Amino acid sequence: MVKLNKIYTRTGDDGTTGLVSGPRRSKADIRVEAYGTIDEANSTIGLVRLHTGSDHDLDEVLARIQNDLFDVGSDFATPGPDEGLSYEPLRAVQSQVDWLETTIDRYNERLEPLKSFTLPGGSALSAHLHLARTVVRRAERIGVALMDAEPETNPIAVKYLNRLSDLLFVLSRVTNDDGARDVLWQPGRFRE
Repeated sequence: MVKLNKIYTRTGDDGTTGLVSGPRRSKADIRVEAYGTIDEANSTIGLVRLHTGSDHDLDEVLARIQNDLFDVGSDFATPGPDEGLSYEPLRAVQSQVDWLETTIDRYNERLEPLKSFTLPGGSALSAHLHLARTVVRRAERIGVALMDAEPETNPIAVKYLNRLSDLLFVLSRVTNDDGARDVLWQPGRFRE
């Protein structure tokens, strides 16, 4: 169990931070950037939840995602290899990805196929979901860079972020009256 009784420690004043395991790293390290961006995505989803209104199903989905994102962030904050540790590190697992896929399929059944890309908008909730989606996509790109730099990085954590951005896209359409209020891109419409 996590216990935080003192918020500031002054140990990061030199520009480094402690990970779950391993030596201290620069706050500019790619691993710190990865789990920091997941924290940003989680905060963005917290803002999305302010707009869910009476849609308790959607709010429960987003609440689970927020919890799972902490798992993914912890995974990124724990450099491998796992062998030799005195504890089992928290890693993202395939069942979390499977849940995202099942949830995508459940919500996507309600939608007509797209005939163009969508622009963020339509409703405030949809626009906020698009914002969360783009932050998750950035976290995914940083996660891929982390895997390139440190190959022992858990690939399931990156897969989770990929599916999560897909789910957030589907939810952005669902919250636009099941796509009826989607704002569609019209290629070249304003070219002269």
